[in-house]
Amino acid sequence: MKIALSAAETSGDLIASSLVVALKNNDHHCEIDGLAGDKMIEAGCNSLWHTDEVNVMGLSEVLKKLPSVLKLRTKVTNHYISNKPDVFIGVDSPDFNFRIEHSLKKEGVKTIHFISPSVWAWRSKRIKKIKASTDLILCLFPFEVDFFTKHNQKAIFVGHPLAETLKPRQKYKPNKSVLLMPGSRESEIKTLLPELIEAVKVMQSRDSELTFNLSLANANHRDWVEKSIEGLSIKISIGDAHKRIIDSDLVIVASGTAALEVALLAVPMVVIYKLSYLSYQIVKRLLNTKEVSLPNKILGKRVVPELIQNDANGQNISDHAMTLLGSDNSELVSELEKIHVLLNHDSSSKSAEAIIEFINEK
Repeated sequence: MKIALSAAETSGDLIASSLVVALKNNDHHCEIDGLAGDKMIEAGCNSLWHTDEVNVMGLSEVLKKLPSVLKLRTKVTNHYISNKPDVFIGVDSPDFNFRIEHSLKKEGVKTIHFISPSVWAWRSKRIKKIKASTDLILCLFPFEVDFFTKHNQKAIFVGHPLAETLKPRQKYKPNKSVLLMPGSRESEIKTLLPELIEAVKVMQSRDSELTFNLSLANANHRDWVEKSIEGLSIKISIGDAHKRIIDSDLVIVASGTAALEVALLAVPMVVIYKLSYLSYQIVKRLLNTKEVSLPNKILGKRVVPELIQNDANGQNISDHAMTLLGSDNSELVSELEKIHVLLNHDSSSKSAEAIIEFINEK
């Protein structure tokens, strides 16, 4: 059995790594290769191309890497047209993966998209493109299946693989530790870190006992970050975000999968996000949801603070952070614990079974 995977982002690499393990457990002899990151490689995926080659975000930010991204996408497509797998699975990154899936589907290759694009949140007209590109969507959230069913697209709720490994922390003792998580992409880090630095300065002036850690997904931007925080009491750590989250009173986190990771560990948070002016002007016109962060969307209400674009400034971030640090957050934690219950469905095994069953369908 030959399975092709394409994960074009750090978050997709993390989620797909659990899927690789589950697929190997189902069939020890299955061959898995494709566009993979470090965690997928560690799990047993043969990397034909590396995720770092395409890990970008934002409508204007992507322009800088556009030629190399398009070249890589063509290379992946042509490879799998010549070397047809039993199934091609695009993991997240819809703008990158759907074009590959569309081309392969026309060539008779079965296609699955793992992690639904946020069509329920914005650009809902993409459903036509999705239906033309993929045979089956594996959804991480239950509300997504409802959307696709309404549009006659085959979709299955498999739960979230992160819920298998991340569980609400127990018996936590506050230690005045704050964790900063500015994202994994260069554009995120360079946009959000200056605001986080300003927030840290304000928070330290209000409580000198606070300690700050900054978690990076990898070492790619460490030098730039170190120069940016020079003179501040902020410790940098790489690749150990989950441990750092568990050991923190509060996390200030970029919106996205990282916010969900914090939620699954049931740790109080402030969610922030900024895009370039051009990207934001386009995105805000296409949004069709009130809640931007995954914790709030999953729960269907505003539970954690969301500071987006102009609201994500140092003073505002520090105000919300200090409010949470000075509060009894037991009710907030209880709400976050519900997310784990909703999403914990042995996702990787369920996904692997669905994939193998789909491959064997005639």
